[in-house]
Amino acid sequence: MRRVLLAALLLVAAPVHAEDLVSGISQDTIQITSSYTGTDIVVFGAIERALSAQGRNIVVIVRGPDEPMTVRRRDRVAGVWVNRDAARFEGLPAYYYLASTEPVARIAPPEALQRYGIGLQSLTPTATGSHHDPEPFRQAAIRYHQRVGLYAENPGSIDFLSETLFRTRVPVPAGVTRGQYNVEVYLLRGGEVVSAQSTPLFVDATGLERRLFNMAHDAPLLYGMACVFMAMLLGWISSVLFRRPA
Repeated sequence: MRRVLLAALLLVAAPVHAEDLVSGISQDTIQITSSYTGTDIVVFGAIERALSAQGRNIVVIVRGPDEPMTVRRRDRVAGVWVNRDAARFEGLPAYYYLASTEPVARIAPPEALQRYGIGLQSLTPTATGSHHDPEPFRQAAIRYHQRVGLYAENPGSIDFLSETLFRTRVPVPAGVTRGQYNVEVYLLRGGEVVSAQSTPLFVDATGLERRLFNMAHDAPLLYGMACVFMAMLLGWISSVLFRRPA
């Protein structure tokens, strides 16, 4: 639903409002190798026919491919920690990074933030499976992704190079999921989105990592047998090399 709203805004914002937004990214493809430890991309843009700087805000969101998530709650039963309850979410992004000129709570009212998925608290799954209230599980999923560096909000991190030119750096950590990401840039004035632009960003593996990834998905049985064979071979070699004399 949020993507439909963004597409509609891209079509109607220019004729209705005097300000237009133009944005781009420093690279549209990131290649993952075995030595990849993370990188940064630069998101930049310009505001055409800018009215004034007063009341104007920029929000940059980079969100990764949606993936199913299962969140479990552990309870202590008879002195043992066990999984008691769980909730399964569909439609939450694997990666979410937000950069803004100000904290999002000061940029727009909650209903506008929720409408466009701006801010971590506006992340809403498209489907939920739970026997209980799923909200504590959703909050736990957000906290976990923040702890491992896959979700973040960074207010005040957008630099204006002039009255109309801006840029910001977005980290792409080593633990990101392969797939298509969307770089969304919003121009807000008076708490309303007046212009927006979306650019795809692709994260993919290359070299041996890519071949192993393809093999695991295209021929899972062969990949599993190869892993078992390699484990047995390495175990036998280790036993020969480190065998103690009788």
